[in-house]
Amino acid sequence: MPSILRWPSGTLDFSSGCLIMGILNVTPDSFSDGGQFLSADKAVDHALQMLADGAAIIDIGPESTRPGSEPVTPAEQIRRAVPVIEALRKRTDTPISIDTAHPDVAAAALAAGASIINDVTALSNPQMAALAAARQVPVVLMHAQGTPATMQHNPHYADVVAEVKDVLLERAASAERAGIPKERIILDPGIGFGKTTDHNLTLLNHLDALTAAGYRVLVGTSRKRFIGQLTGKDTPADRLYGTAATVALAIAKGASIVRVHDVATMADVVKVANAIARA
Repeated sequence: MPSILRWPSGTLDFSSGCLIMGILNVTPDSFSDGGQFLSADKAVDHALQMLADGAAIIDIGPESTRPGSEPVTPAEQIRRAVPVIEALRKRTDTPISIDTAHPDVAAAALAAGASIINDVTALSNPQMAALAAARQVPVVLMHAQGTPATMQHNPHYADVVAEVKDVLLERAASAERAGIPKERIILDPGIGFGKTTDHNLTLLNHLDALTAAGYRVLVGTSRKRFIGQLTGKDTPADRLYGTAATVALAIAKGASIVRVHDVATMADVVKVANAIARA
């Protein structure tokens, strides 16, 4: 992969190593920060702070995908996300991604100034793939077993690493057939999405099996439940150091992007891990 990813409406420079995607949930019910950024002004201020702290991408989520969450209509997702994207675009040219599985939401977000699609269903809707190809934007393809409402109901794999890799490579091949160039495809193993703690740990320990496939890889572990199970920290905001361990390991295994809530702290982790990985 080239060290600089370019597309008509944006650029990402990976020449110094892994980049940070800052999480901006504009939802009332996200597992960690639900309700904190429902106001567009608060959301924009938080995004700008994450950029100042070292984020290279702002990922805007208008629908919670936590375990047990219920779907949100495209119209409501657009109402939540578009004003934030429009206001943020006036303040920065940093790439903004839209975290949605709905083509209508993605189209509205791209029209408002977003330039990356982050799809937890890995472009399972052909309309989403066609949109990404037509708009020439990067895509994040995430693996999930089941839906957010059901995914933690006894997830099972015979070989979690091989199965997640096979699904993501099949979805990447489908995206390429739809007209999305390989360099604009980013794979996400979907930590916590239809996986037990053991599945998550195995995927992280063998992340290099996915990075070796020739695509950039995004890892999102921030504040997740399995970290709480390992550390005994029931409150998501208290899982900072556990998250830091996963971020450092992901970079050592070849991750190109880490998706986090606590950008300022993780920026230091990323800088040191990048330096070690490149030594």
